[in-house]
Amino acid sequence: MAEDIKIRNKKASFEYFLLEKFICGICLTGTEIKSIREGKANLVDSYCLFNNNELFVKSLHISEYTFGTSYNHDPKRDRKLLLNKRELRKIQNKIKDQGITIIPTLLFVNEKGLAKLEIAIAKGKKLYDKRETLKQKDTQREIDRKSF
Repeated sequence: MAEDIKIRNKKASFEYFLLEKFICGICLTGTEIKSIREGKANLVDSYCLFNNNELFVKSLHISEYTFGTSYNHDPKRDRKLLLNKRELRKIQNKIKDQGITIIPTLLFVNEKGLAKLEIAIAKGKKLYDKRETLKQKDTQREIDRKSF
């Protein structure tokens, strides 16, 4: 692959405490992978949900392929995530706690040309936690400025 495709969910680390991360495959159609390779995907409002012991990502927006015909895909359809049973059981046991959710943090194409999704088990932040995160970023930015 000539170019490096990495689509991030920038709001995820601001809105949630990321507890544990997993990398999984994703079931896509032909036009979806072509759109991802063009960089036309959005992870902002997406989340993961279990359905019959299978993990699906919801609201992952992959734009329609520009050169697609009538066989183009639905941009916001549910897509199945590919994990082994041990990982699925581990995730299912962790999200039984109150306030724990699964969110996608990174969509990328690996060296073999396959689309992979990094998901994180996350706990929502309160308003004062978000303020604390902003303060830490500001102080780090000031330290970086003074070091030059």
